Amino acid sequence: MEGLVGASRVTPVRTHLRQKQLPFVPTSSLQFTKSFYRNRTRVGMNKHPKSPNPIAASILPLEASALSRFDNTQPSKEVLDLWRNADAVCFDVDSTVCLDEGIDELAEYCGAGKAVAEWTARAMSGSVPFEEALAARLSLFNPSLSQVQDFLEERPARLSPGIDELVKKLKANNTDVYLVSGGFRQMIKPVASILGIPPENVFANQLLFGTSGEFLGFDKNEPTSRSGGKATAVQQIRKAHNYKELIMIGDGATDLEARQPGGADLFICYAGVQLREAVAAKANWLVFNFEDLISSLD
Repeated sequence: MEGLVGASRVTPVRTHLRQKQLPFVPTSSLQFTKSFYRNRTRVGMNKHPKSPNPIAASILPLEASALSRFDNTQPSKEVLDLWRNADAVCFDVDSTVCLDEGIDELAEYCGAGKAVAEWTARAMSGSVPFEEALAARLSLFNPSLSQVQDFLEERPARLSPGIDELVKKLKANNTDVYLVSGGFRQMIKPVASILGIPPENVFANQLLFGTSGEFLGFDKNEPTSRSGGKATAVQQIRKAHNYKELIMIGDGATDLEARQPGGADLFICYAGVQLREAVAAKANWLVFNFEDLISSLD
């Protein structure tokens, strides 16, 4: 997930989606796929699926001119050795493990998608502390507990292609896996469950509700509720378990920040959903498909 820390060039990555139960889904943009899957009853799918549904997909090749701007799409021997021997891997969730940005999806479901998007656009033009941005966006729609529950039932998270296989591969290699997100535990919990990631390995924000289910705010004691929170969370993870080699994978500036002393040794930029060029250029390794990471573990 991209932190609201300043404007940068962002390129949505086109995908080719193939749902196992469907004979054909045309190549399109993520905007199309969001509309397609929200109207999935038209093609005979369940209206209220109970759990996140992984989507098999392949990233269409980017134009050569786009790839030529980066010199980090092939890992160095040092980077590859660190990746293969990592004790722990921390994943961002929105636009990395999942195809969507959770808070934007929830806001749209609650009827405030446009207002939240406009506020986000204004915030992206300058420096805004994460906690201020989060509070401002939530205040635009104040989701109730029942709305969040209905949202999770009707619009389950869509996993990025290959993430389930990658997590299985890492766990088979005795590498611990964590989810570190500026999103909300209520929305990330079912994702962690389907990936077999224990609750104690999830670092995220927590929506707070009153006795009648009314929205009260978010838990400001969570490290990820503040600017620099992902870096703090990764440092806490490393210190608690004394990991020798830890890697952060994500798409945004807040993920890149986790690569610092006491935090992540490497930052791998996953640009399979959003290519944020300023972030991608600073990554130790830039990948557009999780298959690259899976195959490198063999």
